[in-house]
Amino acid sequence: MKQPLVSIITPIHNGEKTVRETIESVLSQSYKNFEMIIVDDVSTDNSVKIIKEYQDNDKRIKLFQLEKQGGASVARNYALKQAKGKYIAFLDCDDLWYPEKLNKQINYMEKNNIDFCYTDYEYINDKGKKLNKYRKCPKKVTYLRMLLGCSVGCLTVIYNREKAGDINISKIKKRNDYAIWCLVLKKVKKGYKYDEILSMYRKSDNSLSSGKKVKLLKYHYTMHREINNFNPLTSSFLTMTNVINYFANVIFREKTKWK
Repeated sequence: MKQPLVSIITPIHNGEKTVRETIESVLSQSYKNFEMIIVDDVSTDNSVKIIKEYQDNDKRIKLFQLEKQGGASVARNYALKQAKGKYIAFLDCDDLWYPEKLNKQINYMEKNNIDFCYTDYEYINDKGKKLNKYRKCPKKVTYLRMLLGCSVGCLTVIYNREKAGDINISKIKKRNDYAIWCLVLKKVKKGYKYDEILSMYRKSDNSLSSGKKVKLLKYHYTMHREINNFNPLTSSFLTMTNVINYFANVIFREKTKWK
């Protein structure tokens, strides 16, 4: 049976130190029917040169370049517009996948008619060394549960584009991935975990998701107010539940990995 096409969404800005390793982790997938859509957000280093080297040797690597810098969310939105796959997967330019990531997750989704899927993931440092810690995600998420706070990693999510439809969010600069999960789950209702660690998240001060968490409060509020269309009171309430969820994730979902 033919493998359904998977569109991998990868934004990048000055990621020359890690993008080779990220692309290699995609090319090493046992699942072969994919397109890796890389959108460069006006990099000033050698990122584009490196990506073009891979693009010249593998037509599954597709590079697009923004004319004006807009941040990871703008690059991710642009990539979604180019996507042709039945499934959408996400991998930032400093994170990594294990070789069986796509194969195991897509087979699980196809066999069980699942439209939103994610996994646990482990942590690595700037140099790619494993930190012997991992994030344990909930076994199931619903639209309501996602509104209260995000407990899944962007690098692990795959959703069925045919069921969720085309998703595009251009109003917010941050928490774009979280807004996507909310809109997808509003349509497909439930998401399920494939219970295995299949990805590696790089903990770095230069990571796309870095920054003081308190600064993200306004983006949570904006997302719930403008994207999810809730009133000010509900948006404020959900912003606070996101704060609680963040600390709950740190306290209860950060686990020490066996050596």
